[in-house]
Amino acid sequence: MSRALAPLVLLLTLGFAASPLLSDGFAGFTPTQFPVVQSRWPVQPVGWAFSIWGVIYLGLLASAVYGLLRARGEIAWQEMRLPLALSLAVGAFWIPVANLQPVAATVMIIFMAAGAIAATLRAPRGLFALGAVGLYAGWLTAATGVAMAVVLSGFGVLSAQVSALLLLVAMIALALAVLWCRPDALGYAFGVGWALMGVIVANLDTQNTPVIALAGTGIAGLLALVVLRRGA
Repeated sequence: MSRALAPLVLLLTLGFAASPLLSDGFAGFTPTQFPVVQSRWPVQPVGWAFSIWGVIYLGLLASAVYGLLRARGEIAWQEMRLPLALSLAVGAFWIPVANLQPVAATVMIIFMAAGAIAATLRAPRGLFALGAVGLYAGWLTAATGVAMAVVLSGFGVLSAQVSALLLLVAMIALALAVLWCRPDALGYAFGVGWALMGVIVANLDTQNTPVIALAGTGIAGLLALVVLRRGA
């Protein structure tokens, strides 16, 4: 059974990577998807930040192929495969759901991120394992915070600004906790940092100082933790 996880991960990765090609793609939620229409969400990264998905898909594909051909029976790889497979299985259907039902998509991405983080914490060192899976988990950590903030403001629970600040704090805290456990997960740190940089750029035109400062503090915190923990 355990050896069957390697080909399963490859199949799920192929399905996950093909999902943008079989749908209209996804570059963030749109205001018209919600009853409370916002002109913009301070928490949502600038559009070009979503291009990281190309790197994530390639990394996951390379990881799955390498894992099948070179590390199919390795115990360290086996430990990360089940949570990764669960994350990918949900992720294969995420884009079409996100384009139709933001609330359902937010619930799905929470499970996707949980599986990806669990896989990251179990992943062996190396570009094809911790590097690829960590990058995926890092972006999903940020994307989960974004999705939750958008839904909260889109349904009028909180204002767009308040939801952005609260969920950025929560997302940064989670990222720091993951990096405390895996300071060698540089791909994870980059994924979260890339999203935070996208948030900063998206808020420059409106000079949203609180959001820019919080996102910048998050990037600084990630860098400091990686340096300090890896040097310990």
